[in-house]
Amino acid sequence: MTILQRLTSIAMSLVICATLTGWPSNGVQSAPATAKAYFAGGCFWCMEEAFEKVDGVLGAVSGYMGGTVANPTYEEVSAGRTGHAEAVEVTYDPTKVTYQKLLDAFWRNVDPVTPNAQFCDHGTQYRAAIFYSTDEEKRLSEESKRAIEESKRFPQPIVTQLVQASTFYQAEEYHQDYYKKNPLRYKYYKYGCSRAQRLESLWGKS
Repeated sequence: MTILQRLTSIAMSLVICATLTGWPSNGVQSAPATAKAYFAGGCFWCMEEAFEKVDGVLGAVSGYMGGTVANPTYEEVSAGRTGHAEAVEVTYDPTKVTYQKLLDAFWRNVDPVTPNAQFCDHGTQYRAAIFYSTDEEKRLSEESKRAIEESKRFPQPIVTQLVQASTFYQAEEYHQDYYKKNPLRYKYYKYGCSRAQRLESLWGKS
């Protein structure tokens, strides 16, 4: 076998190996495709938990969106001085879960008929909102809201906001995965706030 033939054989072997292992021929592995979606539904601890239970969701991050102040702190947002809502940034695998499925999960975890409040938390910082990033997300969000309205499930109007996504500011580290880090305090807050009870009265048992 000549040197040229041997090099050609090695090159072909590398191509076959790359194909079988999912590595491209340039030796750099492609990152899995992910997408992000943004929602507000009252306490971001609870929305983190809700979305991280959805198959295909890779993680949820607590933060702030929809306000006018750059780099807001929790103290500023919770005082209602910045216009932000407590929100979550949901990272998901679109090959495993659709944006429509995320919308379904969102609606089932909010009170859509109470303005500027969710459960025991009151103020615009606890408003329920869908922050769409694309025209397609806007269309799907509008359709999902219209479907609930047309179902006549609720006698009151649906007041959940549908607004263009703006800058998402990640909340302080102690807020991230709070339901995992502080399970007893979290459960005390969640049930003391009557969140689960209210959701069941609105949507039935999940």
